[in-house]
Amino acid sequence: MDNLFDLTGKAALVTGASRGIGRAIARALAEAGCDLALNARSPESLKEVSEEILRLGRKSLIIAGDVSEEDQVTGFVKKAQEAFGKIDVLVNNAGIWEGTYFLRLPKSDWDKMLNVNLTGAYLVAKAVGRVMLKQRSGKIINISSVLGLRGSPQAVAYCVTKGGVIQMTRVMAIELGPAGIQVNCLAPGLIATDMTREYTQDEAAMKEYLARVPLRRYGRPEELAGSVVFLASKASDLMTGQVIVVDGGESLV
Repeated sequence: MDNLFDLTGKAALVTGASRGIGRAIARALAEAGCDLALNARSPESLKEVSEEILRLGRKSLIIAGDVSEEDQVTGFVKKAQEAFGKIDVLVNNAGIWEGTYFLRLPKSDWDKMLNVNLTGAYLVAKAVGRVMLKQRSGKIINISSVLGLRGSPQAVAYCVTKGGVIQMTRVMAIELGPAGIQVNCLAPGLIATDMTREYTQDEAAMKEYLARVPLRRYGRPEELAGSVVFLASKASDLMTGQVIVVDGGESLV
């Protein structure tokens, strides 16, 4: 059974890898055997996680760049491919949050979220997909959210982008499946990260939110590790175009 989840000898690229969910995912993949190409906008922000990967005995490559800029994406994907000779796994994790009511949302914030959360995921998946097409194999894991499955106040742009990631996952799975490439999606609920700190530290908001969550708590980044390793491994070889929800039961009620 352990062999089903063994990623020894595999090479993965993780976007938004400097902190929070991306950092936890990168570490989990390294613990399972992967060498890692780590992406974020700032190379300095990736040094600590890169050192963690190296301490685990895996190779680590920092490939800084903005996922919303196609030229930069082409460049850092090429660096990853040249360094490892392949890209077996892509985790499309980079994302941002700008929240306010629909009628108050500036177009600049709308554009920023679409550019990073949706266009960025598209650009990276396209560049890596071309690599995987030549290999005739690969695993693409797009990180969406439970807010891609339902609406929420003060989150119109975020909901739109994360819903778009889910639909993109389904289309990619259909188009890339004949080449032996699986494309799946992870939809976390509320996870305690820097991006959600203001919300998770609001006692009144948390009391109201957690009352609707069957497990009565929010998640930690490392609690997504098992799902990502599963989607990256042989254990999920017959699975594509699917959304795995990891939310403590939030989406049930």
